[in-house]
Amino acid sequence: MLHQPSAPVGKDPAQQYKMRVGVWMVLAYSVFYAGFVAVNLLKPLLMEKTMFAGLNFATVYGFALIIVALLQALVYDAMCRAQERKLDRPHAAGEGR
Repeated sequence: MLHQPSAPVGKDPAQQYKMRVGVWMVLAYSVFYAGFVAVNLLKPLLMEKTMFAGLNFATVYGFALIIVALLQALVYDAMCRAQERKLDRPHAAGEGR
């Protein structure tokens, strides 16, 4: 394998936006996950109850955690790409920021 130096990368103008969106998404997911932990600690028997299609609450909540994480990743990607396109677009002549 040929190892060459990586291409130089400049400053990302959307970095602050990406960080802010990422932090808010992590906080939102953490609250959702904390709900799972809280139910396990406070009402563990609730996890045994059948909720949907013969699956218990623990399984349904677990799948929900996975699906929400995947959806958040897609939303984050779409939001960041939109912000990058917005910042990369050249401004019209005489147009201020």
